[in-house]
Amino acid sequence: MTLDEFRASLSAPAPPAGIAPVVAALWHDARGNWDEAHRLAQDVPDEEGGAWVHAYLHRKEGDEGNAGYWYQRAEQPVARDTLEAEWTRILTALLETR
Repeated sequence: MTLDEFRASLSAPAPPAGIAPVVAALWHDARGNWDEAHRLAQDVPDEEGGAWVHAYLHRKEGDEGNAGYWYQRAEQPVARDTLEAEWTRILTALLETR
């Protein structure tokens, strides 16, 4: 799946079939369902992107301390760009590995 295909799927009532839970978390986040995004992300192992998405979600929530913890677990620098730019960066990385 490409980034453009993923963005197009955001108008559908449900995430695309067969996507990884961590990618589904970003789908729910983009549709404004932070709680479902967080629920999905916290169950994904760190090495599969769960920690990075978890960090992004806590940054979006405004909980910088918790976000910092998850960035460290994800072995990613604390993001300083826009939330949209970070969302795109994470999604692009996840789609490339799937």
